[in-house]
Amino acid sequence: MKTNLTVEQKDFAHFLPATSGFYATFIGKQMHTDYVDPSRIPANFKHGVESLNYLNPNEGQFQYKWCLYSAGHADLDLSKDSPKEDMFRKRDRSTSWVLGDSGGFQIGKGKWEGDWKDPNCPKAQKKRDLVLNWMDTHMDYGMILDIPAWVARSPEGAKASGVSSYEEALKATDINNEYFLKHRTGACKFLNVLQGENHADADAWYEHMKHYSDPKLHPGNHLNGWSMGGQNMCDVHLVLKRLVALRFDGLLEKGVHDVMHFLGTSKLEWATLLTDIQRAVRKYHNENFMVTFDCASPFLATANGQIYCELETNDREKWVYRMVPSIDNKQFAQDSTPFSEAFVREGKHPSFLNSPITDGLTAKDICIYGPGDLNKNGKEGKTSWDSFSYAVMMGHNCWMHINAVQEANRQYDAGKIPNMLVQETFDTVMFRDIVEAIFATDDREVADAIIEEYSRYWMSIIGTRGATGKKTVNATTQFNNLFEDA
Repeated sequence: MKTNLTVEQKDFAHFLPATSGFYATFIGKQMHTDYVDPSRIPANFKHGVESLNYLNPNEGQFQYKWCLYSAGHADLDLSKDSPKEDMFRKRDRSTSWVLGDSGGFQIGKGKWEGDWKDPNCPKAQKKRDLVLNWMDTHMDYGMILDIPAWVARSPEGAKASGVSSYEEALKATDINNEYFLKHRTGACKFLNVLQGENHADADAWYEHMKHYSDPKLHPGNHLNGWSMGGQNMCDVHLVLKRLVALRFDGLLEKGVHDVMHFLGTSKLEWATLLTDIQRAVRKYHNENFMVTFDCASPFLATANGQIYCELETNDREKWVYRMVPSIDNKQFAQDSTPFSEAFVREGKHPSFLNSPITDGLTAKDICIYGPGDLNKNGKEGKTSWDSFSYAVMMGHNCWMHINAVQEANRQYDAGKIPNMLVQETFDTVMFRDIVEAIFATDDREVADAIIEEYSRYWMSIIGTRGATGKKTVNATTQFNNLFEDA
């Protein structure tokens, strides 16, 4: 069983678990007090609740140095102590790397109110300043506070933000970009967020926003990389077009624009696809280039009662992580059976892949409440779980997801190919070979021509939002998924 996932990362594209505030709260508060009673902590947790802290290379049950944390989950008021934030506020910056999500999704959903297209709106300005200060203080990289283009189609978002069109989203993002460039301290590096719900809008957004990343136009305070949102994060055709444009526009340079992040990306096939892209860019243009991608699935799955149990990477098939409902049975409250055995015995799935979190875990470590037991609210609930049960399973799911991404890349390197990344109708066409050809040429027209030559192939590659074919050309059809998964 692999515990040091930092070492196992090799040269793969970097998956960033989008850490939930719920999970971080247990780790942070336990640093100050017995937020979780010591008698409640599973015996296999060598360092108590800190065993769940994968950013701690000495005490985490497993170690992984990269993750994402959203301003939308964080306590942004740095004038006050906030123990629940200390997984991030007190981390060792030399052994961890955290990307800060700006909270644009909160604006899109109407959670952060203000007239964002008005640079003098007090509500928007307060939030803008809090986010920037938080990023500069605690994040290694951060995204500028973008206004997602889809906000115009969100009734609550449009009403709360004052943004009712693509053009107004563009204008509002300009205001935030200019504020970040003017007031940043330089302690945090910032990514230029690219939006747009179809190819035309995405191209227009890029042309409008690219100057913020140009060191010639903004010497000393230009943006330091790219974050792919909207259609840019789920359409490989658009991704490759954009990368070629960045390269030949001089905006993908070593030591200047080293990071490209893909928002809300979870498919295992895309984990290998992004590794191919990272390797090609490193080989032919920028040896420091780092692709990152995130999703919140390990944490959202647990909130929905699901637990990761298996990984499937069969050659020429769809690659998946298997998630099923976890055990939740009050009859297990006194049961010392290993969790994995109880899981199989209950018929949840024929097998269960243990993680460093579940190795040594018992059924009663998760199923805390027995028949008649009262929860912390003084009532008998339907579930056998307490709140810490969720945190423990989140830790397991997090290891499973990171390990699955790395294992998918290992299998890919060993010769197994997911069905999505090979076209064998007539001649065998491999995704990695096309990407190699795109970046091997120093001629922009040739690179663009290669991309267009395989336009039908790009339509067959399922986007990170689950669309294929012409649906990949317009993200509007995926609007509901954006709200569910971001």
